[in-house]
Amino acid sequence: MVRLTTTIARKMRVSLAAGLCASLALLLRGGSALADQPRPWQLGFQDAATPITERIHHFHDVLLVVIFLISVFVFGLLLAVMIKFNARSHPVPTRRTHNTLVEVMWTVVPVLILVMIAIPSFKLMYYMDRVPDSKMTIKVTGHQWVWEYTYPDQGNINFKSLMIEDKDLKAGQPRLLEVDNPLVIPVATNIRVQVTGDDVIHSWFVPSFGVQEYAVVGRLNEAWINVEHEGTYYGECNQICGVNHAFMPIEVKVVSQADFQKWVQTQKTAMRDQAPGADVTKVADVAPATAAEPAKVGN
Repeated sequence: MVRLTTTIARKMRVSLAAGLCASLALLLRGGSALADQPRPWQLGFQDAATPITERIHHFHDVLLVVIFLISVFVFGLLLAVMIKFNARSHPVPTRRTHNTLVEVMWTVVPVLILVMIAIPSFKLMYYMDRVPDSKMTIKVTGHQWVWEYTYPDQGNINFKSLMIEDKDLKAGQPRLLEVDNPLVIPVATNIRVQVTGDDVIHSWFVPSFGVQEYAVVGRLNEAWINVEHEGTYYGECNQICGVNHAFMPIEVKVVSQADFQKWVQTQKTAMRDQAPGADVTKVADVAPATAAEPAKVGN
């Protein structure tokens, strides 16, 4: 019995050590590895891919310090009260009911803290909302349950983006995130993103871009992105929009300016080769070979 208990305890120590090592490895992992998509046992945010996300992370770090200091202060007060005013050390209770200075301080100090938080918060909101001089525009339309992308200033390239089912996934493609026709954008470019809906409310959300914009019927909401590094980034609709809400991912491929122009020319060629209203079988050169639904081309 003693031997069995010792063996179990040893295995538990080994498992705990392995878990701590794995967590430490995740924390120390390189930057771009966590930039594009969530990972198992990931802690914290995905790495910032846009100036917006960088500011969001900085603001979060400031708030974390403020929250920590407030928590330490309150915890210290609780300890002081428990030690100084318990029944053993303070047998005769104090009958004081008011202290003007204390009451003024616990009203004024929280207000000052909130003002200190509000100023950078409003600046961040303005920075996120104000679309700088954009080089191109992309219109995103949410449908049940598929995203539709249109490039109005690139010859009205238009296609739908559907999730690839598990049975059609290739090696290395993430489950529930890979799509047949990803959104393709150039790197280091100010892009205006216009988001609207066709049926119910959806939400176009890419964590590493710091963008979450609601797709509402009858409204044209607006955001902007400027992705600093090439790569593939993933997001999802995070507004509960119906039975297939969990199967409405977002995949964005960020490519060089030259590769983007090649992609645009490929799409325009495909549009010329197709009769009006016909379907293009895939987004060439960038999209995976398997397509859940053809990408539609048209005005």
